[in-house]
Amino acid sequence: MSIKQTRLAGVAIFAGFVTCLAPPPHAAEITPPATIYAHVCGYCHGTNVGPIILGKHIAVDVIKLYVRKGPNAMPAFRPTEITDAELDALAQWISVSQPSPTEHGQ
Repeated sequence: MSIKQTRLAGVAIFAGFVTCLAPPPHAAEITPPATIYAHVCGYCHGTNVGPIILGKHIAVDVIKLYVRKGPNAMPAFRPTEITDAELDALAQWISVSQPSPTEHGQ
């Protein structure tokens, strides 16, 4: 084996090792539910625009349906805006949330 072939083999082995250390593409971190709520949902809910939803113990499946379909005046949110993993966490968080003293409205 020539020096050039040895170097190429070494580079290939190193590249394979580094690739194994990299996290898989689907392992992206999700935004915490409270952050999503504050930046997306809270814009309307609890500010006299949309209904108060914290502390109402709404079913997870209902929350997910409403977020994706956008009933009435509520906009629908695509998976590019709120990922499925984020929506799962957000719906669970909202469903078990306590009422917020800072929210007002109906």
